[in-house]
Amino acid sequence: MREQDILLIALYALAGAAAAGVLGAAVLRAVRHRSAAVSLAVVAAASLTTMLAGTLTVAWAMFLSPHDLTVVTTVIAVAAVVSFALALVLGRWVVARSTALALAARSFGDDGSFDAPEEAGTAELAALSRELAATSAKLNESRERERALETSRRELVAWISHDLRTPLAGVRAMAEALEDGVAADPERYFRQIRTEAERLNTMVGDLFELSRIHAGALSLMPTRISTYDLVGDAVAGVEALARQRGVRLVGERVAPLPIEVDGKEMTRVLCNLLSNALHRTPADGTVAISAESGEEDTVVLSVTDGCGGIREQDLPRVFDTGWRGTEALKPPAGAGLGLAIVRGIVEAHAGRASVRNVADGCCFEVTLPLAGA
Repeated sequence: MREQDILLIALYALAGAAAAGVLGAAVLRAVRHRSAAVSLAVVAAASLTTMLAGTLTVAWAMFLSPHDLTVVTTVIAVAAVVSFALALVLGRWVVARSTALALAARSFGDDGSFDAPEEAGTAELAALSRELAATSAKLNESRERERALETSRRELVAWISHDLRTPLAGVRAMAEALEDGVAADPERYFRQIRTEAERLNTMVGDLFELSRIHAGALSLMPTRISTYDLVGDAVAGVEALARQRGVRLVGERVAPLPIEVDGKEMTRVLCNLLSNALHRTPADGTVAISAESGEEDTVVLSVTDGCGGIREQDLPRVFDTGWRGTEALKPPAGAGLGLAIVRGIVEAHAGRASVRNVADGCCFEVTLPLAGA
């Protein structure tokens, strides 16, 4: 057969197939929002119609005999029936898998869990199922965090209400006694009122700081500083308290390591840890602070006290908002915000805070990145 004949046959076939293809595309566009089974049936029908139109166009152009034309048409028609049936079966199967996946996805609106259909669908449906399962896990984690935060918030409100009520009641009683002129020692009452006012001011300041941390509004101004200077500033801030409590405050293994932190906020972290340690350590005890190199280009600042240790079941809760341990109702317990503030500030510096029991007390550790690491 000459090349011209082959080219002519191809052009006739293209013309017939194109006409049928345009019609099939129009039908497919019309049903694009219908079920996948309908779309698959239309695609199968359009493909077969395109092939039939191209074949018949070539047959007409080549003047095939009626017998040959009947044979070709019959073969194409049988193939069309089988292909159309397969398309319908495949479409129903895809629709069934999609329906099962849609029913499973509705569980998001109930309890937030997702149970993938037992029978796997196509690769795309399987990938969608995995993504829904991953999203379900993240939603469950978010719900758990939300419940924990809500519980913590309620406990905090209850604890703060109790802690505020106690000093306020004392201040009111002393003020009434002074007003009525029945105070045996007015100067002592004045000093006590000032002490309670400072305690209230500290609690309000802690609440404000914690609210900034939780709101992500903690503004840091990092500067390069040596751990030696940082520890020195913190120790200077609690020396008076150490003398008052009769507790030895020592610095052990304080290496001059460079870190890039907000000096004011990090000094507050160490002062909170040292203050807690001094309050929980009995007289003639020792509180030690150290700064050493850690693993993977980190610096570890640690405060070790002689409090006798923390119960193992309480260790994971030490940095929770409002946690005050078994001595919560004994002054100077505070509002249980100091350690929560410590964790918030440390995490804002891309670090981590932890606690562990040691021989006769516990050791609080703050791990921070080494400057330039």
